[in-house]
Formats: sequence, structure tokens, C-alpha cells
Amino acid sequence: MTSEGFRSWIRSHQRTPSGSRDFKEATKRDALARLEVDLEKLLATVPEARRPLVEKEFHGFKNLFSRFLAEQGPSVTWEKIEKLPEGAVIDYATLSTPTTDIVHHMLDKLVVVKLNGGLGTSMGCKGPKSVIQVRNDLTFLDLTVQQIEHLNKTYKCNVPLVLMNSFNTDEDTQKVIRKYKGLKLDIHTFNQSCHPRINRDSLLPVPKIADVYSDIEAWYPPGHGDFYESFYNSGLLQKFIKEGRTYCFISNIDNLGATVDLNILNLLLNPDPQKPISEFVMEVTDKTRADVKGGTLIQYEDKLRLLEIAQVPKEHVDDFKTVSQFKFFNTNNLWAKLDAIQRVVDQGSLNMEIIVNNKHLADGLNVIQLETAVGAAMKCFEGGIGVNVPRSRFLPVKKTSDLLLVMSNLYSSSHGSLVMSPQRMFPSTPLVKLGDNHFAKVKEFLNRFATIPDLLELDHLTVSGDVTFGRGVSLKGTVIVIANHGDRIDIPSGALLENKIVSGNLRILDH
Repeated sequence: MTSEGFRSWIRSHQRTPSGSRDFKEATKRDALARLEVDLEKLLATVPEARRPLVEKEFHGFKNLFSRFLAEQGPSVTWEKIEKLPEGAVIDYATLSTPTTDIVHHMLDKLVVVKLNGGLGTSMGCKGPKSVIQVRNDLTFLDLTVQQIEHLNKTYKCNVPLVLMNSFNTDEDTQKVIRKYKGLKLDIHTFNQSCHPRINRDSLLPVPKIADVYSDIEAWYPPGHGDFYESFYNSGLLQKFIKEGRTYCFISNIDNLGATVDLNILNLLLNPDPQKPISEFVMEVTDKTRADVKGGTLIQYEDKLRLLEIAQVPKEHVDDFKTVSQFKFFNTNNLWAKLDAIQRVVDQGSLNMEIIVNNKHLADGLNVIQLETAVGAAMKCFEGGIGVNVPRSRFLPVKKTSDLLLVMSNLYSSSHGSLVMSPQRMFPSTPLVKLGDNHFAKVKEFLNRFATIPDLLELDHLTVSGDVTFGRGVSLKGTVIVIANHGDRIDIPSGALLENKIVSGNLRILDH
């Protein structure tokens, strides 16, 4: 097998690999059987009331694990990737805008889903990422709620907001959403599965009892590909189908560009009668040099599917990164037909590629967690298409450098949606790199800017070292500010830096 864990597991059992298929099959069966025994023991520690749900989650986990054991290396054969067929990716500019009189009826068919399982730890924050303040004291969640409330008021409809939480974010999110009680908006939540982490050497579950909070490091949420089964298991999917809703729009809560798009909804609800109904739409956008690692769309075995860098054979990683061969990347804004989700879960035909995530726990234990990506389900649906959307629909905030952009005068906020300033001469956003040591955490980052600088004419900003910015600073063109170790640079209030390099001894040079 290709898994390092499996190799070390074999080593730890002092067996000599015979190289024979029989041997491998026997060891796989052994690993699976041992895992099943451990899962049964865990299940016995679950309170009666929660047992049916945990059983469903463990069933999903067992499926993932047995598919992980069966995998024999990269899941695509490079030579079998075909050119994208005509019409596989539709240009957003060719979509028609629905007339106002039908928008109300269209929106009554829609459910908005936000993936809200992530913590803000990578930006130095405690609790769900969705409660980080991103603009004018408003959080990701506030902005989302504002957008949908505005839609509901404008078109006199009732689009529900569904949050997929994880065991990491659920409790805090429940506290926060109480403040939206008086608004014209129904908010529903459900939790994605909770899976045990696996010891990389023994391939056995790490936890000994099924109480997540007694040993939180032993458990993990299995990536957003778990959406379909968890949505189904929550009962919400069936509820919305009964209400006559047809599609859901799924996106990451930290993508501030992922607003409800009426043109895409119109494409789905009022399709060309000559074409098959699209059960799945992936919004893609043009790849730039900054997006070389993003998943892309390929045609493979007569189906459109998502190709992630993890699935690419090592010798083809450079090909994958080229902008010429793979022009688009996945924004993770997805539209899926509700009855089709019900069908693929009922049939058990969701076979998304497994992402093996190696982690190192605080106590030194090496573990693996098996995950899947929500967009990878595309190949399981009928009539899947891509829509090449403007870059403005992809505005993720993963780091404080992204936060700098969305807090700045590059954008104005309208009913929870961020709109690029008309004063910006070109539509692309500046490339910003802020040094990890001094800027990675939100609190530190905010302390280094008396006010957010004017970025309207900025192309590129690199800041490294102990640097602070005064009030009313303007940055234009390419600006590089580097404080050497032990030095400190304070950019004075009111400073204009245009095509400048500011180095450790505070000399200001023309760039």
C-alpha cells in the first residue's frame, strides 16, 4: 500500500512484506476488523439518546477508512484527463438576468448554506472564525445575515440560512445567533460529523471513550465533503424538499464574495429546454499566479470533476500549476439540487477522493485524519457544469493580509455585500504579504495600524519585521517595508509611499 501509516504499521508488527496481493489483502482486512472492534467499544460509551446519530457517523467513518485502505496511489491517471468539452464551463457574462417579477418565486426555491466548521486559530483568535470582525465591527456571520435579510426584504421572500457547524464551533455559534432573533430570516444549524483521529502507526482510533469534550484532540470534523450526509442525517434536507425548495447554494463563510447570484439561480431554475438539467454547478474563476494550488475542473471518464493538487501524481505537479493548461480554479461556491443530494446519499454513490491529513498532536502522537472536499462530489451528480465567474465572487479571508484588503477603502459595504470601489482603476486586488512573526494574529495586526492605509492605487505590498503605520498613510504602486532583526520602523502619520523600499535603517529609496 502507498500509505506511510500502513507501512509503519506493518513494520511495527515485525512482519516481512511478502509483496503478494494476498498478504496485502489480509493485512487490510485485519486493520479494518480491528478498527470495527474499537468503534464498537467506543459506541458502548455513548449515552442511549445520542447513539443512533453516532452510529450513523461511525458508519460514514468506516466507509472512509475502508476506502483509504483500498486506495493505491493518486486517484487520477494523468493520461486519461481530457480537454474540457465545449459548454462545460459557461462564461458568466453570457447568463441572462431574470426579470424582477419572477425573482420572488425563484428565491422561494433556494436554501443558502454556509460552511461554518472552522476555528479562527490560524489568525490567532479563539472560537469560530465566523465571529471575527472584518469590517465596521461586523463579523463574517453579521455580513451574511445582513445580505440574506436584505434579499428577503427586497423581494418579499423567505430564503433560509443554514449553517453547517462542527463540534468546535456549534456552541459559540448558537450563542451568537440569538442576537438575530428579531430579523426577517430563518436560521437553521446542523453539525457535520465528528470522527476519531487515527494513530498513524497502529491505524487504530485515538480516543478511548466517545466523549468528545473530555479529549477534544482525539476527534476531528472530516472536511466539508461531509456536508451531504450530515445535511441528510439532520432532517433539514427532507424538510426543505417538502417545502418545495429545489437548490442550495453552498459556500465558505469566510468568502465575502459568495453572495446569492440571481443570474446563476436563473440558469438553474429556467434552463435551456435543449440541455439536460444541471444538478450541480461549480463557480470557477480565472487562475492567476497566486492561485496555482487551487483545485481545478477537468473532464475525466466522460464526467466533469474537481482535481485537487493532492490527487496529482508527483511528476505532474508542475503541469497542474500551469495557467495555460488549467485556466480555472474552484471558488468553492457550489449550487446543488436538493433531490439529487437525497438520491446520491440514498444510493450510497458519494465516492469523493480522500484527503489524508497528517497531524502531530500536542503529546507528540502522529495521527492521520481522513477528509473529503465538498466540490469533489461533482462527479456523482448529473449534468454538472462550471460557471466562470468574475474574481469579485472569490474574496476569501484566510490571513490578516486578506483582512487588510477587506477593511480598507478598496471596498464599500452595501447590505452586507462588499463592493470594490469605483475609484480603483483596475479590478484586480493588490498582492499583499505581511510577515508572519508580527502580523499573523488579528490582535497584533490591528495594533500595528493606527488606521488602515489608503490602498486604492496599491499594486503590491510586502511588510516584514517590527513595522507600525500611523494614521492616514497612503500606499501606491509597489511598496516594500522591511525592518531587519532588532530594528523598528514606524511609518509616520500622513505618509505617502509610492514605489518605495523602506529598509531597516529607515532610508526611503525610490523603487
